[in-house]
Amino acid sequence: MSSAQSSPCYPMENPVIESLLRHSHHRSGEKRGGGGKFSAGGLLKMFKLFPMLTSGCKMVALLGRPRKPMIKDNATSGTIFGYRKGRVSLAIQEDPHCMPFFLIELPMHTSALNKEMASDILRIALESETKTPKKKLLEEFVWAVYCNGRKVGYSIRRKQMSEDEMHVMQHLRGVSMGAGVIPSPSEKESPDGELTYMRARFQRVVGSKDSESLYMINPDGGAQGPEFCIFFVRAH
Repeated sequence: MSSAQSSPCYPMENPVIESLLRHSHHRSGEKRGGGGKFSAGGLLKMFKLFPMLTSGCKMVALLGRPRKPMIKDNATSGTIFGYRKGRVSLAIQEDPHCMPFFLIELPMHTSALNKEMASDILRIALESETKTPKKKLLEEFVWAVYCNGRKVGYSIRRKQMSEDEMHVMQHLRGVSMGAGVIPSPSEKESPDGELTYMRARFQRVVGSKDSESLYMINPDGGAQGPEFCIFFVRAH
């Protein structure tokens, strides 16, 4: 599968996802203007610098010590991580100390994700084409993945974490938000480059049993609108 390219939104197969993306853009536009020293867009810019980071930049080495979250609220924690030359994974947790209740490897590489963030806006939409009886939305397994309005492929939700994924969750257990490079799980340097991450706090909005949204919370509490949104939709 070819890497996703940064491009305008194409017509989407699901009108529900398309309306969510448009609503998010309108909402962000209304609130933008002003902002603090550390904006939500700034966090995305940090993530785009990953290919330039050196192995000596281990920001998380000292961040694994705290036993309690630095920020206590009801926000959901979302983490995008992966090797610089590998695919990106998405983990969603109730808080950094809990196991992810949703974990999926996205069908795109870190380099492709960086291109999509060229406009400082990232919107990921996941559409489940199945509707399993008695299953909650985020318990579905097969998902079509869209990035900034463009379909990039399909992914299957993971029930169990790999060793690398477990390594990431353990090292970030005391991190509420931020971006950086995680020490490699092995002493040998990976052929896929450095293991990078971006973690943010999200406001979780449940629209219905078939629709949920995550809106990135501005770290400085300013008025600037969310630059990173994640949508979950189950096809009817």
